[in-house]
Amino acid sequence: MISMTLYKREMKGSVKLLVIFGAVITLYVSIIISMYDPEMMKMLDSFVDAMPELMAAVGMKANAADLLGFMVSYLYGFILLVFPMLFCILRGNALIAKYVDKGSMTALVAAPVKRRTIALTQLSVLLSGILLLVFYITILEYICAGSGFPGELDLSALLSLNFGLLCLHLFIGGICFLSSCIFSDTKYSIAAGAGIPALMYVLQMLANVGGNAEKIKYCTFFTLFDPDGIIVGESNAAAGAFLLFAGAVVLYGIGIMIFDKKDLYI
Repeated sequence: MISMTLYKREMKGSVKLLVIFGAVITLYVSIIISMYDPEMMKMLDSFVDAMPELMAAVGMKANAADLLGFMVSYLYGFILLVFPMLFCILRGNALIAKYVDKGSMTALVAAPVKRRTIALTQLSVLLSGILLLVFYITILEYICAGSGFPGELDLSALLSLNFGLLCLHLFIGGICFLSSCIFSDTKYSIAAGAGIPALMYVLQMLANVGGNAEKIKYCTFFTLFDPDGIIVGESNAAAGAFLLFAGAVVLYGIGIMIFDKKDLYI
């Protein structure tokens, strides 16, 4: 049960961010996919050969076997991880902690609406934004690949891949939402909601470099998202996506319970 009035108002606040991140993602996705030709691939592969550690850190690999493998190498290691993550961080903090910090939560809880309804509504806004962003990414990739390289994109593998991507960002959104519910001060909410995912991504970058740092992958949840494994149908990759989804459900549930019983000092 959610408040549609509050939901519509908050979704208007999401539109600007969705447009901005959608525009940036459109730019990168369209450019990267258009570079899937022998000459451009050779140039990109030469960058990987010249700066192997730097390129590996952001998940970029040379010698992709097909279009989807090429997209995984140059989109799913940085672009499609970082920009949706930024959306989760910015929107997650604004939905709960920002209201409490500014004292605006008084108006919300004073209305004849239960606290749990408010929390579920704000959560619905965050989930809607994440779903819309990943849905847009999928449609954009399909259109760009279909127009430039018809018949070369495995649609079922793309859908599986982006479902895994969705599970990852739902989990990140869960961290941001829980932080926003726990802390009444936005500086602490952002410190936790942004700091944890950012730290985990840095650890993943170090693990991608390999060598002694490879063991760090066991310390970050980004390891559970395995694009290469998903597109070839590995069971471990599917299990990782499931764990991310299950973890997201737990985080959202805990966040709602905390907000429902929280002393808001208003």
